[in-house]
Amino acid sequence: MLYDAYQAQQDFLAPLRAGADLFKSAFGDTSMGPATNYLFRSMSAGAEIFSRAHMIHERPDYAIGTVAGHAVIEEVALEMPFGNLVHFRKEGVSGQPRVLLAAPMAGHFPTLLRHTAQTMLADHDVYITDWKSGRDVALGEGRFGTDEYIDHLMAFFHHIGPGAHGMAVCQPCPAMLAATALMAEDEDPATPRSLVLMAGPVDTSINPTKVNKLANEHPLEWFEKNLITTVPRRYEGAHRRVYPGFIQLSAFITMNLSRHVRAHMDLFGHILKGELAKADANRKFYDEYFSIADLPAEFYLETVQRVFQEHHLSRGVYTWRNRKVDPRAIRKTSLLTVEGERDDICGLGQTMAAQDLMSSVKPFRKKHYVQAGVGHYGVFSGTRWHTQIYPMVRSTIMASD
Repeated sequence: MLYDAYQAQQDFLAPLRAGADLFKSAFGDTSMGPATNYLFRSMSAGAEIFSRAHMIHERPDYAIGTVAGHAVIEEVALEMPFGNLVHFRKEGVSGQPRVLLAAPMAGHFPTLLRHTAQTMLADHDVYITDWKSGRDVALGEGRFGTDEYIDHLMAFFHHIGPGAHGMAVCQPCPAMLAATALMAEDEDPATPRSLVLMAGPVDTSINPTKVNKLANEHPLEWFEKNLITTVPRRYEGAHRRVYPGFIQLSAFITMNLSRHVRAHMDLFGHILKGELAKADANRKFYDEYFSIADLPAEFYLETVQRVFQEHHLSRGVYTWRNRKVDPRAIRKTSLLTVEGERDDICGLGQTMAAQDLMSSVKPFRKKHYVQAGVGHYGVFSGTRWHTQIYPMVRSTIMASD
């Protein structure tokens, strides 16, 4: 019923948004320029704010056209039920270190890491986990929980082949660590040579944030009863139980409501003043931010339980298909952990916990870094990611390759 109510609201507002978008197209800054009548520009700005105030359920384009003068071709290297392995192949370039970039499955599409991948492409052969929205995966494909998530990661490493490197941003850090431990224990030749774990919840009992505390305010049954719903019949994933992206995004917005209201007021002002470059930057950010993906219910509930409530990995009780995961099995994989000083989603120390868990790795192969002055998103996007964090990532991979 929850998803049906949301869909009914979207259907009801769709004609109104279409009308607002038509008005904006006729009288907005892109059609008549900054010299447009002030009244029309004011009305157009208001119409655009209204038409844009909705969530998008389709994955945006990665839109990485060229890097260092080389054309980037986006290819599906391996297709799997709940996510594809996408390869950003650079025309005329070979021999660079191969990196699997594990994107979060946390309510947004993997294109959230567009700029992360673009920066990495300067010196690396980059693959990304292109997770699908739960509402787009047919019920017949079966369940998708944390076991299946790790299955996908290991299948991706096997497809890339021996000698690759792993890099995880936010939510997939525990799963990437677990997959590496399992592969190392099996002496799998595709075990990654290095791991870069960035702003991820390896041990959320350390320095818990508001997000962590919310996950512990209710028993798991409460989350299943109040946050899990089924996909409407009109979609490919009809009747699949999911944690819908619109709930996750609503929670994120509520956490920083004043900032998002101010950003839309700024957009109104930029349009009114004819500041097109500033308006476009705002639009691009919210086009991505409002693009949401539904999480399969099993994955969401198991993540809440194992990562945020019971801390399985740090307590040494994490399992994959009833097999214990032992990070001490990792011996030859180098490690870099990165955290943001002002991260209000993944607190300081939570990612660093991987340093102790990977106790069999020699100290000279491990490094931890805290980036001053950045929040969660600043760890993997923006100027400081590009100029200060990325050089360390590159050095870690280069020393391990």
